[in-house]
Amino acid sequence: MIQSENERIITGNEAQGDRALDLSLRPKKLNEYVGQEKIKENLAIFLKAAQKRGEPIEHVLLYGAPGLGKTTLAHVIANELGANIRVTSGPAIEKGGDLAAILTNLGEGDILFIDEIHRLNTTVEEILYPAMEDYALDIIIGKGPSARTLRIDLPRFTIIGATTKASLLSAPLRDRFGITYHLNFYEHDDIGKIIDRSADILNINLENEAASEIANRSRRTPRVANRLLKRVRDYCDVKGNGEVNRELCHSAFTLMEIDELGLDWVDCKILETIIDKFNGGPVGLNTIAAATGEDVSTIEEIYEPYLMQLGFLDRGPRGRTVTDAAYRHLGRRKGQDSTV
Repeated sequence: MIQSENERIITGNEAQGDRALDLSLRPKKLNEYVGQEKIKENLAIFLKAAQKRGEPIEHVLLYGAPGLGKTTLAHVIANELGANIRVTSGPAIEKGGDLAAILTNLGEGDILFIDEIHRLNTTVEEILYPAMEDYALDIIIGKGPSARTLRIDLPRFTIIGATTKASLLSAPLRDRFGITYHLNFYEHDDIGKIIDRSADILNINLENEAASEIANRSRRTPRVANRLLKRVRDYCDVKGNGEVNRELCHSAFTLMEIDELGLDWVDCKILETIIDKFNGGPVGLNTIAAATGEDVSTIEEIYEPYLMQLGFLDRGPRGRTVTDAAYRHLGRRKGQDSTV
C-alpha cells in the first residue's frame, strides 16, 4: 500500500504542525508576499481604489493547488485594508443557521474567509447569494402556510473564498465574486526568496547552496519549501552544528527519500509500476490504482499533476504513458527488464 498523503513530506496539503509554522512565517503586507506578481499588481490597485472610496473590496475568489498561499493572501488583503478577518471553511458551515450566526456577527468592512468554499452545501450556498449581492439575510420563520420570510440587513463586508477545485463551484456562486485570481506554481527564484526569508525568521544559518537544494525539491510550492526547510534544520541540529550546508542537505534528503526534483518514493513507485507492469503505458487510471493499491482520486488529484508538470507522465484517451524524460530520470531504458 502506498504511503498516505497525510504522511508525505512533499505534499502541498496542510499537515499536522504546519499551522503554527505558517502563522510565524506568513507575510503581513503585500510587499512582503513573494511571487504571484501579476496578482499583486492588480490587487494593489483594487485595494487602493477601495480605500480611496472608503468601501469594502469586492468579493474575491482565490483558486489553485494546495500550499500556494491562498490563505496567506487573504490575510494580506485584510492587513492592507486594516480589516478584521473571520476564518472558516466550507465543511464547517453545516446549516443555514451556522452561516447566519457568522454573518450577523460581522462588522462594517470585515472579511469572511471561507476555505474549501466548493464544499458548501446547497442550502447554505443559497442563503449566501443575497448576503453577497444585497448584504441581506433572508430567514424563513415557521413552516407550511404560516411560514414567512424575515430579511435582516447586514453590514457591508467582503467574502474571500479559496478552493483547489474551482470547477466544482456552482455558476451562481462563482458569478458573485467580482475578483477572481488563479495562483500559479512559483518560479525557482521566488521559492529561493521564500526560503531565505523563512530562514531569517527562524534564525537558521543557511548556506546559499543549501537553499538552492531545498528550492529544487520544493515542487514550486511555498508550503513544501517551508516544511522541507524545517525538516532539514532538524537534521542539521542533530547531525551537525546547526548550520545548514549542501552536504548535510543531501544527507537529509537521502534519508527522507526525496530526489533532486522533489519526487519521493511514492511518485517513483507510480512511474515504475507503469514501466514494469505495463511496459510504460498507455494504461488506465483504474488499473494503475489497482496495481499500486492507491485510490483513483488520490492519484489523479495529488500525485499525477506534478508528474505531468515535470513532463514525466502523459495523459491521453487510452490512458497514462511514462515519457522518455521519466525513463532518463529513473535511469531506465525502454524495454529494459525490471530486474536489471
